[in-house]
Amino acid sequence: MEELQSTLPPDKKLKAGREYIWNRKSKRKAEYWKYYLEYVENGKLRAECKFCPKTFAADGNLNGSKNVKNHAESCLGNPINIEKEKGKEKQTKLYFDQEHESSELKCGNRIINLNDVREALIHMIIVDELPFKHVEKPGFRHFVQVACPQFHIPSRVTIARDCLKLYYSEKEKLREMFKTCQRISVTTDTWTSIQRINYMCLTAHFIDNDWKLNKKIINFCPISSHKGEAIGKAVEACLEYWGIDDKLFTVTVDNASSNDVACAHLSRMFRRTRCINDGKNLHVRCIAHIINLIVWDGIREHVVCIDRVRNAVKYVKNSPARILRFKDLVQKANIDSKSSLSFDVPTRWNSTYIMLETALKFRRVFSGLSLPDGEDLNDNERPPEPEDWEKVERLVLFLEGFYLLTKRISGSHYVTANKGLGEIASMYDMLNNWEQSADLNFQAMAIAMKKKFDKYWGDVDKMNEFIYVALLLDPHSKMVIVELTLTDMHGPEKGTKLANDVKEFAYSLFEEYRKMYATSNIPDCGDNMSMDIDNSKRVGSDYVRKLKERAKRLKGTSGYAISELDRYLNDQLGPEEEEQDALKWWGKNGQRYVILNRMARDILAIPLSTVASESAFSTGGRTLDPFRSSLTPKMVQALLCTQDWLRAKEVPIVDVEENLKELEEIEKEVQRGESNDVDDEVVFVDSLV
Repeated sequence: MEELQSTLPPDKKLKAGREYIWNRKSKRKAEYWKYYLEYVENGKLRAECKFCPKTFAADGNLNGSKNVKNHAESCLGNPINIEKEKGKEKQTKLYFDQEHESSELKCGNRIINLNDVREALIHMIIVDELPFKHVEKPGFRHFVQVACPQFHIPSRVTIARDCLKLYYSEKEKLREMFKTCQRISVTTDTWTSIQRINYMCLTAHFIDNDWKLNKKIINFCPISSHKGEAIGKAVEACLEYWGIDDKLFTVTVDNASSNDVACAHLSRMFRRTRCINDGKNLHVRCIAHIINLIVWDGIREHVVCIDRVRNAVKYVKNSPARILRFKDLVQKANIDSKSSLSFDVPTRWNSTYIMLETALKFRRVFSGLSLPDGEDLNDNERPPEPEDWEKVERLVLFLEGFYLLTKRISGSHYVTANKGLGEIASMYDMLNNWEQSADLNFQAMAIAMKKKFDKYWGDVDKMNEFIYVALLLDPHSKMVIVELTLTDMHGPEKGTKLANDVKEFAYSLFEEYRKMYATSNIPDCGDNMSMDIDNSKRVGSDYVRKLKERAKRLKGTSGYAISELDRYLNDQLGPEEEEQDALKWWGKNGQRYVILNRMARDILAIPLSTVASESAFSTGGRTLDPFRSSLTPKMVQALLCTQDWLRAKEVPIVDVEENLKELEEIEKEVQRGESNDVDDEVVFVDSLV
């Protein structure tokens, strides 16, 4: 008995007179039985909890073990359960939740779990790009003390450790998700951080089984150099690490020559896997980058007027006194605009467009400023003259179409693959119209841009064939829009020939998918193979059997395979389907096209720009600011990847920069409120007197 007593908690005493069963091998294998003592009472077997006085009938032949198991999991004397209950409150508390962008309050109740509070804190640190030291700042500690005084704030070291744990947890979830997806297209780009470390970002794009487009950053790692071979090997290693090297579909990169080398390396490497079309269409050039090159070739004709406006904007924004003077002139001129002057990035024409478009609204104000002028200044450094503003006005009108086009194809949360050919044709049409312009300067600009356009998109062989098939797989376009687009761009004769080539390529691609997936059920493909074969045993069954064998052989021919694609091309959309986007349509109708829907899922997921990877560098620049430059590359990857995985696509990314005009309005409002409060107090006191 003394030996048995030594195995129990100090406050647990054995009951005298009980016949405990001790020191014998038990047949019970469930884990919870180790929390019980077995004893015999009146010839029946019973179990006593080691941590409280509760007892239960425990004869395996007569009694179930449900009560024993439930008590083992809920006994508050058990240290295991005490640990589980840490951070949990038993009292339900009311809370009021305000809907996003709404003033309505919703009332609810919940039990506050301090473990959930800690997880929410980690979520905030990662998603809002806060430093680990944020938890040790006095303002935050004061806020938590007021809002949730029972919460123990972890140290910055614990926060960093928890961020890594969350990264590994989310990574395993994504790894499981990749096992169920079909094929994956990737975008990649490189960047040099403030630490002078070269980073490569790799982003995966795929459509899941629910026909939702997914974008996931899967790698943000150091890379030895920006050379093509190094990029190719880094991408290959990353895909192999995630176990998706056999699922690679396309790689979208910008137009740098190093990326050509990287894609050639990947194409060679992945030919040994089940790469579609033997990897010939692996390389997709970023359309946004090509548009950037085309536009810059055109606006070089107007570099003087652009430089003059840029210098005028810089002159105003470089001095607080000039900014105040500028605002005063805006008010006097009665210019009702919430826009504010912005600098451009000279290598990004779209930022130059925004700068010019904004400055144009304040052209009258610039004329009222004393901008620097003199003989010692270069021609492009002088103040903008009326003729310059006229050129800028026409230039903004000219660039607006290209700016909107770039925005449309730069999304990463909606399908862009089916828009590629249409947007290229739209640019072709805009350039043709500007070539007929009466303004010789803009005519010359259009001609220069057309030459660059022809370099990349004039020859059909230089374009990725998947771009054509993506438009064909858009249920609102199909083959008719493909043929019309190619005819408009290349003329009736050549356009018709190219359309036939696209159709032939689509059939060959469909045949490749059919060979991969035809082992599963292929539905009846319409009248071409509507053969009613009676399976019952009857006279002439040998003939029926031969018919079946012939039908099976036909299933391996292209005549059978293409009928599903033909059926899709010939089907008409109903009125209710006209408003559906491509993904919604395929999600509802995909079961009608067993093979074709697999083909559509891969092709429609192709991103046409590298914006998804480039935008990660903006986050990387904020994460690795001068105050956090000591972060290790592994921690940088953990923070950026986890942030991307946690952010829901419906939640907009909040601009971290404060709006100056908005802040000024708030200050005025608060001042008015304070003065009103004082007046109210004076009135209140006077009334007492």
